[in-house]
Amino acid sequence: MKFVQTDKAPSAIGPYSQAVVANGMVYTSGQIALTPEGSDAVLSQGVVEQTTLVMKNLEAVLVEAGSSLDSVVKTTIFLASMDDFSVVNGIYEEAFGTHKPARATVAVKTLPKNALVEIDAIALVK
Repeated sequence: MKFVQTDKAPSAIGPYSQAVVANGMVYTSGQIALTPEGSDAVLSQGVVEQTTLVMKNLEAVLVEAGSSLDSVVKTTIFLASMDDFSVVNGIYEEAFGTHKPARATVAVKTLPKNALVEIDAIALVK
C-alpha cells in the first residue's frame, strides 16, 4: 500500500491521505475547492468555480498516484444542493470528455468548510 501526497492539490485537512494506491488501484479522498496552498477563497465563489477547482485537484492527485482521469473507474459526487446537478454535470463531462466512469451523485446536508461540491474517485494505476 502506498499513500499519495502531492503539493499540486490541497493537503488533507484531517487524519487521512489524499489517496491510497493498493493492488493496482488508486482510491482518492474527496476533493473540495481548496487551492493547493490550502486557501479556501474559492469556497466563497459559486458552484462553477468550485467544481472546476475540484476537478483540477482530483486530476493532480490521480497523476501523482500514477493514474489519470482517463483511468477512472468510478466517482462519487456529493452536492450541497441538487439544484447544482446540471452545472456540475457539465463541468464533469468536460473534464472527462468521452470517458464515462461509473458514478453516484448524492445530495448531502453539509460538506467540509461548507463547500458546494466534493468529488472522489477510484481509478486504475497505469
